[in-house]
Amino acid sequence: MDASAGSFVAVRRLSGSDRAAAFHHSSSAEVVTGSSAWIGRGLSCVCAQRRDSDARLSFDLTPTQEECLQRLQNRIEVQYDSSNREHQEALQALWCAAFPGTELRGLISEQWKEMGWQGKDPSTDFRGGGFISLENLLYFARNFPKSFQELLRKQNGDRAIWEYPFAVAGVNITFMLIQMLDLQAVKPRSLFGAVFLKLLSENDQAFDILYCITFKLMDQQWLDMHATYMDFNTVMKSTRRQLERELLIEDIQRIEDMPSYRLLAR
Repeated sequence: MDASAGSFVAVRRLSGSDRAAAFHHSSSAEVVTGSSAWIGRGLSCVCAQRRDSDARLSFDLTPTQEECLQRLQNRIEVQYDSSNREHQEALQALWCAAFPGTELRGLISEQWKEMGWQGKDPSTDFRGGGFISLENLLYFARNFPKSFQELLRKQNGDRAIWEYPFAVAGVNITFMLIQMLDLQAVKPRSLFGAVFLKLLSENDQAFDILYCITFKLMDQQWLDMHATYMDFNTVMKSTRRQLERELLIEDIQRIEDMPSYRLLAR
């Protein structure tokens, strides 16, 4: 109940029978508009602009959910440090996972452009997403290698001449999810964030898995919309709306229950 307004906020969640419709259809009325924080040169990320109704919502967390949120927030706060040996090793591991058998000539190398970084030094592209964006990419490569390679190499569908750069798109996805779920707040201020924390308390890898789901879903939306580089922001908005719909499906109890999870292949 909102003390200032003196009324309850009613939120409708989708029933199980609505699952297929939620997965395949969108509504222009559900569009969430927000400011765009530019990351790198050209690609933009869809940032959260809370609806008026969201500002009145408040969710109490269980001790387990609080611990899970704190651990995730600790990860989010870590910035990429090119002098940190752990970060260097993670970047090298990403290269090995992406291009097995191809020797990396250095952490600063023109080779990185093959992965979709904007220059020869990937560290300059991590500013928007921090170290967790590298962890997300590495998790994707290790746990869903088939989907990772398909997206990296743009193997599926009728691709545009001007494609999105894979790695920088990945950083944008990390940033978008953090904003969408309001993960830097003390506790959830939206239903989407509250639902996600329940999923996180069931599986502490939920954020990394959601990242993989989002990347694969974004690529599917890209193909369905016959998008090109300049349409990236529009595709990201569409992807975000789809994720929001799926999080509101009533029988989603685990991150693996999300309909788009079935897009991933190991």
